Amino acid sequence: MKFHLTGREKSELFGEGIVTIILLLLLNMSVFLIIDQLIDMNPGVENGIFQIKMSLSFGPQHIQFWSWGWAFTALMLIADAFILYWRLIRRYRQMQLRHVIVELHYIASGHFDHRIPFTLPGEMQRVVESVNALVDSTIRSLEEERAIERSKDELITNVSHDIRTPLTSIIGYLGLIEDKQYKSEEDLLKYTHTAFLKSKQMKSLVDDLFEYTKVRQTGVELETIQIDLNAMLEQLGASFELEASKKGMEVQVDVDDGALMFDADPEKLARVFNNLVSNALKYGHGGKHIYLSAKKVSNREVEAIVANDGEPIPKSDLTQIFERFYRVEGSRSKETGGTGLGLAIALGIVELHHGYIYATSDEKLTKFVMHFPVHHQDTLKAPESIMKKMANTK
Repeated sequence: MKFHLTGREKSELFGEGIVTIILLLLLNMSVFLIIDQLIDMNPGVENGIFQIKMSLSFGPQHIQFWSWGWAFTALMLIADAFILYWRLIRRYRQMQLRHVIVELHYIASGHFDHRIPFTLPGEMQRVVESVNALVDSTIRSLEEERAIERSKDELITNVSHDIRTPLTSIIGYLGLIEDKQYKSEEDLLKYTHTAFLKSKQMKSLVDDLFEYTKVRQTGVELETIQIDLNAMLEQLGASFELEASKKGMEVQVDVDDGALMFDADPEKLARVFNNLVSNALKYGHGGKHIYLSAKKVSNREVEAIVANDGEPIPKSDLTQIFERFYRVEGSRSKETGGTGLGLAIALGIVELHHGYIYATSDEKLTKFVMHFPVHHQDTLKAPESIMKKMANTK
């Protein structure tokens, strides 16, 4: 929308022009009178002006000044026109600025959905665009701050709920022991064993919560070194072999011969793979295999995959599984004893490595695919198709 002056402002601008013209006329008359007096008082000046006039001629016809007064008048009119234009333009810009200030006061009074609607010529338009951009940025910051506050409240609520459940059991069984409400040593051992298991569950939640908050803090630095991803996966497969066999599953590692080197924090990266393999063991019901694989995608990128052939994750849950405390309904329920923070921690650690992670799932395989830069100073950007899948995981 173009900028338009109000009727009052137009009258104000017209009045400014009239006053300026009157002042200029008075100034011109004063200058002419002063010059006439100087010439009358100094005949030599008049003779000099006459000689100059006679020596000046213009064009092929040698036209001469017939009066110095006309030349001076023309110069004065040019100067007057410039001064009049300058004063009107200055007042017009003041009016533009006044409109911008009024709009700013309106926005500042709480109308944050409002933007300066008009366009202005020249540099003033840059001011308008900057103001609108600043308001947009402020609104985004406010929304992010509100989202953070809501997130903190949800975090406290979820943590309180998840801690209260095992804590209630611990207090209950220890209370039975305290009141000697057991019939035999077997009952006593049963109560203490249950309290012990619930204590371990609560410690697992606290450890995961600590790790989650740590990887989400700004300014977290990784202790990166060159590590061999193939060797790490081989070691990981061996460490989970016994646990997998107890659940009737087999860990298969598919890596190339030789080293696959890249920059990473080995402790934190091991946490990612531990979480993903543990998830496969807990939630991969009906599955017989857990597959670990890695390959070099390019000179600046490596890929690692943790997959299982258990029950698939519903498509409606794929975009949310990396959210903290999120648990897939059905077989992947809270009954498995998970804290709901494992995948959120994995996401945070992968992003700290300047990589990205996403999940796919069908009747054959559920895959967690990770991409890492070979050199830590590089940053990988997920393809647009994957970004859409990850849109709701932040």
